[in-house]
Amino acid sequence: MTENAQKKTVALLCGGRSSEHPISLITAVGVLGAIDSSAYDVVTIGITKDGRWYLTNLEELSTILDAAPAHAEFTGGSHQVFLPLGAGDSRVHLVDADGNLEYGPALDVVFPLIHGPFGEDGTIQGLLELAELPYVGCGVTASAVGMDKHFMKVAFESAGLEVGPYEVVTDRQWTHEREESLKRITALGYPMFVKPTRAGSSFGITKVDKFEELVPAIEEARRHDAKIIVEAGIVGREIECGVLDGHHGDMPRASYPGEIEVVDENHGFYDFDAKYISKSSAVTRCPADLPKDMQERLRALAVKAFLALDGEGLSRADFFYTPDGRLVINEVNTMPGFTPISMYKTMWENTGISYTELIDELLTLALERPLGLR
Repeated sequence: MTENAQKKTVALLCGGRSSEHPISLITAVGVLGAIDSSAYDVVTIGITKDGRWYLTNLEELSTILDAAPAHAEFTGGSHQVFLPLGAGDSRVHLVDADGNLEYGPALDVVFPLIHGPFGEDGTIQGLLELAELPYVGCGVTASAVGMDKHFMKVAFESAGLEVGPYEVVTDRQWTHEREESLKRITALGYPMFVKPTRAGSSFGITKVDKFEELVPAIEEARRHDAKIIVEAGIVGREIECGVLDGHHGDMPRASYPGEIEVVDENHGFYDFDAKYISKSSAVTRCPADLPKDMQERLRALAVKAFLALDGEGLSRADFFYTPDGRLVINEVNTMPGFTPISMYKTMWENTGISYTELIDELLTLALERPLGLR
């Protein structure tokens, strides 16, 4: 934005009801520290684990995170926040402890930095559509499909992308067809990864190397989601690629691909601790050490995956690069981690877009995009 442009008011949403609540708070602190304050006024709104919305700020969130990042929780503030669900009034509605109503600034755009269910899955997006508030990221359908690892793979297969072998077990199937479900799963072979279908950031994921570990792994995944997905282990390097939408209908852009190598033998895969806690568990390389033609192919496939979901705004696509030269897509993340050390931010920084510029790009894209069906 130019210096003479009128400042826009951004509502930054963080926290939320999912198990990824602490990651959202970490992301929010990163964005608050990097956003261009000469171009944007920010209203920071924290959402508690039971779904209440309150005003907060960088100082409060930083204090919460300083205590215990992995278990950080936003529990509320002095003013509860409500959004009007109607046209013509984009003001933040504030209610103090005595029940008095106040009006905050009118919002131009919302940045929902909410990861996981009840935030990244189309629910917040639907609320913002009802409120007629522009927002960063994918719309309702793309967010919902991108949150569900089952339907995501169906969309990828329909678009001609290669996915690895997998099986899905619904709550009804686990209750009434357990033996048949286990038979389907074991046919995948070992190792395999048991995952909640609609969760992220490695919560509830277990690597299974033998049958005795399978049922406990399924029960662990079911603590996060009644519907689970089991994926066959794929031999290959894990390569990621960031996607950033194009302006005014232009084609999306892809970052240089990046690779995360887990170097700590205590981490069997890129789990929560390796991502967010340990500073020495993993090494990031961007661009990834791939032949130039393979880098370009991967970038094209990342865009193809974005379009397969009818994505908007941003996504991060995760692939396996196999020893025989195949690129097998694992998943996309429609609201990837956005902290100063997150892979999405790092890949774009290495591609030539700084953290502050990336935030501005996303907010600009949100303001360009119409609401409703498109």
